[in-house]
Amino acid sequence: MFSQSYDVIVVGGGHAGGEAAAAAANMGAKTLLVTMNLQTIGQMSCNPAMGGIAKGQIVREIDALGGYSGIVTDRSSIQFKMLNLSKGPAMWSPRSQNDRALFSQFWREMLESTENLDFYQEMVSSLWIEKNKLRGVKTGLGQKIKGKTVVLTNGTFLNGLIHVGDKNFGGGRAGEKAAKGITEQLVSLGFESGRMKTGTPPRVDGRSLDYSKMIIQPGDKHPQKFSYLKSTSTINNQLPCHMTYTSPLVHDILREGFDRSPMFNGRIKSVGPRYCPSIEDKIDRFSERERHQLFVEPEGWNTVEVYVNGFSTSLPEDVQFKALRSVEGFEKVKFFRPGYAIEYDYFHPTQLKYTLETKIVDNLFFAGQINGTTGYEEAGSQGLMAGINAVLKIKNKDPFILKRDEAYIGVLIDDLITKGTKEPYRMFTSRAEYRMLLRQDNADERLTQKSHRIGLASKERLRLCEEKYSKSKDIISVLKTQSIKPQNINPILTSKESANVKQSNKAAKFLSRPNIYLHDLKKCPELKDVFNTKTYSKEVLDQAEIQIKYSGYIAKERANADKLHRLEGVLIPPKFDYNKLKSISAEAKEKLNKIKPQTISQASRISGVSPNDISVLLVYMGR
Repeated sequence: MFSQSYDVIVVGGGHAGGEAAAAAANMGAKTLLVTMNLQTIGQMSCNPAMGGIAKGQIVREIDALGGYSGIVTDRSSIQFKMLNLSKGPAMWSPRSQNDRALFSQFWREMLESTENLDFYQEMVSSLWIEKNKLRGVKTGLGQKIKGKTVVLTNGTFLNGLIHVGDKNFGGGRAGEKAAKGITEQLVSLGFESGRMKTGTPPRVDGRSLDYSKMIIQPGDKHPQKFSYLKSTSTINNQLPCHMTYTSPLVHDILREGFDRSPMFNGRIKSVGPRYCPSIEDKIDRFSERERHQLFVEPEGWNTVEVYVNGFSTSLPEDVQFKALRSVEGFEKVKFFRPGYAIEYDYFHPTQLKYTLETKIVDNLFFAGQINGTTGYEEAGSQGLMAGINAVLKIKNKDPFILKRDEAYIGVLIDDLITKGTKEPYRMFTSRAEYRMLLRQDNADERLTQKSHRIGLASKERLRLCEEKYSKSKDIISVLKTQSIKPQNINPILTSKESANVKQSNKAAKFLSRPNIYLHDLKKCPELKDVFNTKTYSKEVLDQAEIQIKYSGYIAKERANADKLHRLEGVLIPPKFDYNKLKSISAEAKEKLNKIKPQTISQASRISGVSPNDISVLLVYMGR
């Protein structure tokens, strides 16, 4: 059955595995995706949503490179929001609420329609290694499958252990068995492994909730989408989410179960995600807060199942139930299943090259939670890069590596490779020192041509990208050359409480004002004809506006980046007191005090110390 040799074998069918398999196959490599359950390909194991702060930028980057996540997200969306619109465009982050069942269905359909891609349902028990050379993989039933390269995307399945109160049992996620054998083999080969923890909240019956007691959370009035392709469209009808709060009573009930909580009684020894703590962790760490937000998120169009975002827990199920019934709107709640925590093995990512190939075993790649990350988006981006580089490796071509100023994906991989992580890594805009350059709107400009050059992004993607930026340049040219008379612009300036002018000036000059936008200028007679005779998409108009309005910020950021590079070798005094730095994060303060780096360069490589923290440190050092 497996007499042939595959170019790329991908182990695991989650977000990382799906992107790795799709990328490799679309680059012409004969690819095999091996997973324990073909029915759960692309499953949303935790919240039914894609994107969010910085994560939305990653999904758009995956799409710009030719990946599938953006397309699948658009096709299964039930609600769309652009987050942080009150801030500058560097912070704008798309987020989609999704139909969990459709999301997985569309992932499988897209993968099955991909040429060069085969599937096999079974557990991979070990790597097939002969004479210190990777030959492929071995399955639990004894099959040996030949492969020139192997991409491991095991998620939370490596020796996974599920905790609900004082009960625990093996499993990769609820209802699925753990994967055994791979960790032990890799450790015997010299790899350093660790344990991490993540968790998930209860799923409940939406029919048992009283939404009238909650705050409705609708989607955007004019929703956008993730994929740059025309094959997906924006969502017309949207399902609302809702918001409610915990209370002191809820917190007291939860505390009653602390003695039976695996997080507090020592059963769980691994580290959980700092920025997505369990509800018991929240009320323990932030005991001064009387309430915490809970987001009530529907699981899809045709189901009553609801995800209680913000109530991740591993407390005993009776405590979960009693506490949740004390939340406003949840007085008659019925559980579909309780929340749980899961511990799993990961491998320190400092053991990887920038291609995500391991340093110890040639042609072996790691992607996703096996590298210590958390989140669908982070996993998908790593899978994409691992799949690309696996193909380039067997073709003896230069590796595909994205720099920190080219993509959030570049920031993610650089952080993992150079800093490592001892807690589940999550991407934030604050981790990127070039976030004005790495906006969600220009991922295609940054990445599509690069991807097309290596044979992944299609000609259609490249054509759409070139067309978009050609049109935006046309608009920019008009705005920089077309003058507007005072009598035409002053009424607009007055309405926006902006200073009037006495002389004509270029349209771009007015657009540079903080509260003046392109839709304001389009009312001027001088520009009316330009925008009436030609139809420009919202994406094209937005791009032109951002390029002009924020040109000064972009230039300033580039200058700051150059300055930071020059100062990376600056020495830090041995007894420097980090506690006096009021403007750095608590995480950075904790890590700097513990590690006591000798240089700025060393400090910048510490996990959890952001570029902003380094800038503050330089200021306090008089630099």
